[in-house]
Amino acid sequence: MSKKIAFLVPCYNESKTIEKVVKDCKKAIPEAIVYVYDNNSTDGTDEIAKKSGAVVRYEYQQGKGNVIRRMFREIEADCYIMLDGDDTNPPEFAPQMADLVINKNVDMVVGDRLSSTYFEENKRPFHNFGNTIVKQSINLLFKSDIKDIMTGYRAFSYQFVKTFPVISKGFEIETEMTIHSVAKNMHVENVVTDYRDRPEGSESKLNTYSDGFKVIKTIFRLFKNYRPLLFFNIISLILAIISMIMFIPVLTHFFKTGLVPHFPTLIVSGFILLAAIVSFFAGVILDVQVEKGRQDFEYRLQEVNYQKRLMETVNEKIN
Repeated sequence: MSKKIAFLVPCYNESKTIEKVVKDCKKAIPEAIVYVYDNNSTDGTDEIAKKSGAVVRYEYQQGKGNVIRRMFREIEADCYIMLDGDDTNPPEFAPQMADLVINKNVDMVVGDRLSSTYFEENKRPFHNFGNTIVKQSINLLFKSDIKDIMTGYRAFSYQFVKTFPVISKGFEIETEMTIHSVAKNMHVENVVTDYRDRPEGSESKLNTYSDGFKVIKTIFRLFKNYRPLLFFNIISLILAIISMIMFIPVLTHFFKTGLVPHFPTLIVSGFILLAAIVSFFAGVILDVQVEKGRQDFEYRLQEVNYQKRLMETVNEKIN
């Protein structure tokens, strides 16, 4: 039985590029269905996409994360290929990405722009710097080797799409996907892809500073949620060091004179040390909860795979 492949194209005011994107997708994988999800566009993006042969649907809550949540809920496929509607992600790399998902059971394929033409094509230096910082931070904190964290060009397996809990509402969704896949021990591969900067007249919806802050906030939140033992141990260590810095002079003075002249300092250092101990044990307790969550997630994967096999069996009997 042939595998169903779906292109997912979230769009907001991409009338200048969406026709080319849809046609390029159909050329790359002719048997694939191209889904364009319009997110309150006012420039006729949806009509152009329909005329180009795409299946057009709508998400009325603003934000890329909201669009992806809707896509993942509604579409059934064996392989999902997500790319932006601004013609920055060449679809000719899609067959290679789909092959990894379908034939090698990869859960998420990351379209790696940073190892290719991104730094030459992208005319926004702060975006380049931000991408590098985010990539290095996540790979360090989560012990991963993802080559491009912020790319919107990705391929997913059925089990990834149906088990990924979308929390983010905006552009930080890519960061959330990456950290989720690493933390849940899902199979991730990188495929080097070209990057084309936006054509003249097409404007980026990404705000370097406000969206950059949201991405950093997301990393911080997910680091706390997925690796609480390390997160709270770092806090515990910092508090313990501060406590010792305050306590040692008092202790030294006591050994020399037998007096404790700075009782407030001693009391404050004691409370800070107590906070460090509380932080340590909070990390231990939450780490147990995270481990339980990993076990529950594995059961959830088994359920999703069983449901998928059941649907395939029903479809075979119908056909």
